[in-house]
Amino acid sequence: MDILKQITTELNIKLWQTEAAVKLIDEGNTIPFIARYRKEATGSLNDEVLRNLGERLTYLRNLEEKKLQVISSIEEQGKLTEELKKQIEDAQTMVAVDDLYRPYRPKKRTRAIIAKEKGLEPLAAYISLQATKEPIENTAKEYLSEEKEVLTIEDAISGACDIIAENISDDADYRTYIRNITFKEGFISSSAKDADTQSVYEMYYDFTEAIPKIAGHRILALNRGEAEKILTVKIEAPEERIYTYLKKKIIRHDNPYTTPLLTETISDSYKRLIAPSIERDIRNELTEKAQEGAIKVFGKNLEQLLMQPPISNKVVLGWDPAFRTGCKLAVVDATGKVLDTVVVYPTAPQNKVEEAKKVVKQLIKKYGISLISVGNGTASRESELVIVEMLKEIPEKVEYVIVNEAGASVYSASKLATEEFPNFDVGQRSAASIARRLQDPLAELVKIDPKAIGVGQYQHDMNQKKLGETLTGVVEDCVNKVGVDLNTASASLLEYISGISKTIAKNIVAYREENGKFTNRKQLLKVAKLGPKAYEQCAGFMRILDGDNPLDSTSVHPETYDATVALLKKLGYSPDDIRSNSLAGISRAIKNYAETAEEIGIGEITLHDIVKELEKPARDPRDEMPKPILRTDVLEMKDLTPGMILKGTVRNVIDFGVFVDIGVHQDGLVHISQICDKYIKHPLEVVSVGDIVEVKILNVDINKGRIQLTMKI
Repeated sequence: MDILKQITTELNIKLWQTEAAVKLIDEGNTIPFIARYRKEATGSLNDEVLRNLGERLTYLRNLEEKKLQVISSIEEQGKLTEELKKQIEDAQTMVAVDDLYRPYRPKKRTRAIIAKEKGLEPLAAYISLQATKEPIENTAKEYLSEEKEVLTIEDAISGACDIIAENISDDADYRTYIRNITFKEGFISSSAKDADTQSVYEMYYDFTEAIPKIAGHRILALNRGEAEKILTVKIEAPEERIYTYLKKKIIRHDNPYTTPLLTETISDSYKRLIAPSIERDIRNELTEKAQEGAIKVFGKNLEQLLMQPPISNKVVLGWDPAFRTGCKLAVVDATGKVLDTVVVYPTAPQNKVEEAKKVVKQLIKKYGISLISVGNGTASRESELVIVEMLKEIPEKVEYVIVNEAGASVYSASKLATEEFPNFDVGQRSAASIARRLQDPLAELVKIDPKAIGVGQYQHDMNQKKLGETLTGVVEDCVNKVGVDLNTASASLLEYISGISKTIAKNIVAYREENGKFTNRKQLLKVAKLGPKAYEQCAGFMRILDGDNPLDSTSVHPETYDATVALLKKLGYSPDDIRSNSLAGISRAIKNYAETAEEIGIGEITLHDIVKELEKPARDPRDEMPKPILRTDVLEMKDLTPGMILKGTVRNVIDFGVFVDIGVHQDGLVHISQICDKYIKHPLEVVSVGDIVEVKILNVDINKGRIQLTMKI
C-alpha cells in the first residue's frame, strides 16, 4: 500500500502537501508549528487537517507493520502462497488482515484441533468432496480407535464436522461477506432484563433499529445500559441470506449423503463460531465510530469553551455556591491576583441572607468589584436570587454571570492548586478559579484535565487514551492560536506551547523567578533543557510585551525577523512603529506580494501572515467570539411561558441537540429538529459552545425541571 497516496485521497489534498506534512512530522515538528509557520511547505494545511493526517499516518504505518508480522508468521509455518501474500498486502484495515490471518493464527485447543489430533482430518476432507456414493457411516467406521478415543461412528462424523465448521469459520471471504451483509441489512435490538425497573434507559426496553441508521449516541447509551446490567443488546443478522450464501459456496453437489450433514455443519459453524465473532466485530466498529463522533463533538465544544473571550480590566468576585458549608467568595483583581477570600451563609440551613449581603456590599465598595462570577453548581440558583436582590440595593453598577464550574472542584483539590494557593482551602481555590475562568477562560481551564470540563456526552465510556490525546490536541491548538505572555504565563499554560514539555515549562517559570522578566525571545535559549529545536517550535507563540525588540510582542517568528525589518524599511517604517500601532493599512502599500516576498527572501503566504500581524500586533483571535451575557436580574422557571423569546448562551452541544442557558437554573434543550429549518446531520453544523442564540420557549415542565426550546423563531 502506498501510504502517502492513500492519505492524499482520503483527505482530498495534493500528494506534495501530504509528502511535505509527513516529512515535517517525522522531523519532530509539532502540529501548531507546522500549521502556523510552515504554510509554504504544506500549502496552508490547517491544524485540523494536519491532526487527521498524523492520525491516519500512524494507523496506516501500524497496519503495514502488522501485515509484515502476519506474512512472516505464515511464511514460518510454510503456508504462504503468492496469492495469500498479495491479499494481505492489499488489505485496507486491521480487521481484513485479522480475517486473512485467522486460519494460521495459533489457536487454543478447539473442537476442530482435538478432532485433528484424533486423525479425523481425512474424513473431513472426504465429506467436503461431496463425491461419495454410499452413506458416510461406512467410511467413518475406518476411523474408530479406542486409543484415539473415537469410540463410535457418531464420534467420528461429529469430529470431522467440527473440522469442516472451523474451516468455514476461518474463510476470510465468507467472513467479509457476512460482516458486510449484517452491517447493511442487520438490526441492533435491546430489551430490559427487568421491564419493571425504572431507569434512564426505558426507551431502550423494547428497541430495534437498522444498523446503518443507528446514531452514535444511541450506541453509547445501549453500551452503558448493557454495562449496568439493565439492558440485553444483540445484533439481528439476515440469517436466511447468510445461510443461502454459505450453502451456495460450500454445497457444490446435491449429494444425499453429504448435503444434510453439510447443511447442519454450516448452521453449527455460523451459530457457534461466526455469528458471535461477527457480532463482536460489528459492536466494536459501531462503538468505535460512535466514540470517534462523540470525541470530535467533545473536542469542538472544548475548543469553543477555551476560545471564549476574556473579560479584562475588571475586578471580579468569584462565588462558589453551596448549602451547608456556605458560599466561598474570592476577590480577584484585573491581573488575576486574589485580594481577599471570605465565606458567607445565605443559603439553607443557615439562611443568613442579610449578613451575607452586608459582607458582599463591603467587598464591592472596598475593591471596586464590577462583576460577580457565579458557579452553576449546587445552590447556584439560591445564590443568584440573593445576588440580584443585593444588586438592587446598591448604587454601584455591578453585573453577574453564571459560569460553568465543571472541573473547578477537580482543580481546587489538585497538586497544582495546592502549589498555587498553599494557604487556601479547596473552597477558596474553587472560588478563585470561578472568578479567573471569566477573566481568562483559556489560562484558567488549561489547569484542569480537559476530560473534567464536561462539555461532552458519555465521556467516561470513551477510549480514554484517544479522548485524552484528542482533547490535549485541542488545548494545544487553542493555546498556540492565542499565544502566551512569556512573563506572566503559568507553567500549566506554557506546557501546551509548541515544543514545550512539562519540565521545560517549569524551567521557564524558574528562570523567570530567578532572573526577572524576559526582555527578548533569545533568552529562552538560556532556559535549562530548551535547545534550538524547542526554541524554533515555541518562539513564535511566546510574546514579550515592552521587551528589547518590538517584534517579540507579535506572532512573527524570529526566523523571519530580518525579512520583516527589510519589509518595514522598504515601506518607510521601523520596528518601533509596532509599539505605537501605526502600521494599520500597510497591506495596501504593497503593490505586488509575489515580487516583495522574493525581494525580502520569504514565501508569499508568510509575507501575508507577517503583514496581517503587523497591522494588528498580537491580536487575540478570541475577540471575534461572542461575549458572555452579563445579567443584573433573574428569571425563574415559573416566569417562563410558551412563546417567550429570550437570549441565551449555548452551554453544551450533543448529537441530538443543544443545551442553552437562558438565565434560569435549568438549561433548556433545543432538539436538533428545532435548530433550523433545513435538515442537518449534527447541531455543530449550526451552533457551537459559547454562541449567543435567540430562543423561544416551547414547553416548561417544572416538576421534571425540563425546558423545551426552539431556535426557529
